[in-house]
Amino acid sequence: MSETIFSKIINKEIPAEIIYEDDLALAFNDISPQAPTHILVVPKKPISKLSDASEEDQLLLGHLLLIASKITKEKNIEHYRLVINNGSDAGQTVYHVHIHILAGRNFGWPPG
Repeated sequence: MSETIFSKIINKEIPAEIIYEDDLALAFNDISPQAPTHILVVPKKPISKLSDASEEDQLLLGHLLLIASKITKEKNIEHYRLVINNGSDAGQTVYHVHIHILAGRNFGWPPG
């Protein structure tokens, strides 16, 4: 996998407003928010797309969801949407798996 803006944030080569960090993951505010609250949760392990994840990534992917839940609880966010885009046609622009936590406005259904 080639270096991405997320790997540069993980490696502290470029600044970000970090919300959470542990040995496996990092969460930070999106620099181009699509909602009043827009936080990205990314694994430190480079995985380009969700479809590139393997069975060995199962615990890591679950960990990312638990981080998202923890962040929303800490920020008292009751209503939110989690989004994972897979590929350009789905809206993925950074090829490093990430979960979007979106909150602070009403969301329509179906999305897109």
